[in-house]
Amino acid sequence: MASSSGNDDFEITNINVTPLVDIMLVLLIIFLVTATYIVKEAIPINLPKVSSVGEATPHTIQVVIAKSGQMYVDGAEMTDAALTAKLRASTRTLPELQVIISADRDTHHGAVVHALDLLRALGVTRFAIQVERSEQEAAPPP
Repeated sequence: MASSSGNDDFEITNINVTPLVDIMLVLLIIFLVTATYIVKEAIPINLPKVSSVGEATPHTIQVVIAKSGQMYVDGAEMTDAALTAKLRASTRTLPELQVIISADRDTHHGAVVHALDLLRALGVTRFAIQVERSEQEAAPPP
């Protein structure tokens, strides 16, 4: 007669993490896809296209000029007076402030010039105009 031990329990010596990694990758992909739609649909503008794009600095305020000429600062609709007050307060705390102007391609040139005039009157000398990269890649500079 064979002797049997009363211990039929077994120990788990390893854990399979493959399903966990698969689920996390799917969640990451879903997050990345939905995040791009949330950001791009905030204010509908049609940016002009260029072949070379520069880098932005860390202290920035974004001014968006819609096709109608209405200005938005960091996503909030603003009048000239409110824009002046916000930028005046920002230039006091951040002397190296850069303003990024995103104007719709169909916006009147005068609206962009008016925004630039407001910026210069407040002492903002660092600004950039946001554009999209065109489908045609330009040749690298010599």
